[in-house]
Amino acid sequence: MTPAVDPDRSEWDVIVLGGAAAGENAAQYASQYSGLSAVLVESSLLGGECSYWACMPSKALLRPVEVVDAAAHLSGVSAQLDPAGALDRRDRVINGLDDSSQVAWALDTGIDVVRGYGRLAGERTVAVSRPDGSTRTLTARHAVVIDTGSCPAVPDVPGLRAALPWTSRDVTTMREVPRRVVILGGGVVACEAATWLHGLGVAEVTVVHRGEQLLARQEPFAGELVGEELRDGGVRLCLGRRMSQVKRSDARDTGQGLVHGGEVSVTLDDGTVIVADEVVVAAGRTPNTEDIGLETVGLSPGGYLDVDDHQGVEGVAGSWLYAIGDVCGRALLTHMGKYQARIAGEVIAARADGSADLPSAAAGHLGLPQVTFTNPEVGSAGRTEQQARDAGIDVEVVEYDLGALAGTYVMRADYRGRAKLVIDRTDDVVVGATFVGAGIAELVHSATTAIVGRVPLSTLWHVVPSYPTASEIWLRLLETLRSQRHAAHGK
Repeated sequence: MTPAVDPDRSEWDVIVLGGAAAGENAAQYASQYSGLSAVLVESSLLGGECSYWACMPSKALLRPVEVVDAAAHLSGVSAQLDPAGALDRRDRVINGLDDSSQVAWALDTGIDVVRGYGRLAGERTVAVSRPDGSTRTLTARHAVVIDTGSCPAVPDVPGLRAALPWTSRDVTTMREVPRRVVILGGGVVACEAATWLHGLGVAEVTVVHRGEQLLARQEPFAGELVGEELRDGGVRLCLGRRMSQVKRSDARDTGQGLVHGGEVSVTLDDGTVIVADEVVVAAGRTPNTEDIGLETVGLSPGGYLDVDDHQGVEGVAGSWLYAIGDVCGRALLTHMGKYQARIAGEVIAARADGSADLPSAAAGHLGLPQVTFTNPEVGSAGRTEQQARDAGIDVEVVEYDLGALAGTYVMRADYRGRAKLVIDRTDDVVVGATFVGAGIAELVHSATTAIVGRVPLSTLWHVVPSYPTASEIWLRLLETLRSQRHAAHGK
């Protein structure tokens, strides 16, 4: 039986405004060894976007698609996807949108939970609008941490908002599989959604993206390989195109994950008309900072919050206000938000103890790992070649065909993939890595370790990969680099 939170309590050492995954980590790391008290203020589900509407449900939908695809490339193996079964499994992964286990974890960990919509109301003060209409005022002795996250951005296309399109929340918690879907966007959410929608049986999937390539923040070959696979599977890609108008005569708010009315007509800027049963908007995110009381502490509402390497919010004196996760805009990735939360929590505890030795998030952001769970997967860490050049680094690059490894050949004979390292020639260390191919997600951590640890290439040469595994790509990249260098010096 979990303990109840005192309804009359008004003061804690640390208040976390927003109870998503990062917020939970901030409260835990601030309090677990310090003796500080902490409370999470949340109006929705504890655990936030990642647990219920993003990372977890999307990966739950992508996994069966991945398994069926892998079986299709292995002689003697067959697999068939059951859409209803896949949706049922997704529901189990997200606990049927029930956060009781998350609340129990918080309370059992010694972290209190206050339900309601929280807003800053001055220095170290949070006003909570409760479900019954009353307001509860909370005060923090040491710190307030903002973890209010972000929401889908809906572009100002004529008729788009009136059509009540699906956003990421609808497409991850879909209750039915539409026959025809148009996806607006070309980033991670758009590409992953196209992958699972097609895999679950959507007959016509069309991706409309204003850019000329998918996954534009990755190395160019990543978007090219993902695009090839989508096209080969029957997904229609309209790249370099914009929506000019959307029409839906029978738009209805039928509920999250259900088709929102009758068919939709989408007109592109070249005059092409696409008729679908649903439109999915996956065109970026907007930070939830418009209505959280920033003006009461001298900050402007809306926009991302600038933070230092301790996750302290810039422009607020007294080192009491912190921001983590999507809201600070450093990296809109759950694992990076949780990393920022760990740093913020430790900083808060150290400052409360009077310590001047404060943790910094600078090193962790050098690694910046990310996996896009498309078919093929895209994994990256650190900088792309262009980002490294823009940062003034003396860049050297090396690439290798992932399909040429014994470890990938045993996965599938027709394996398609590529790997690339971006190297700081001056310090002879890796500053960026990208892997594209089936089953490469687990390669990313080794790259992150090499980048954050600034491991010299001379040391990496002695890190022997197991055979036959995809990790052999590290040896092949280093061998290729040696050959390139010898050729450049005429040896």
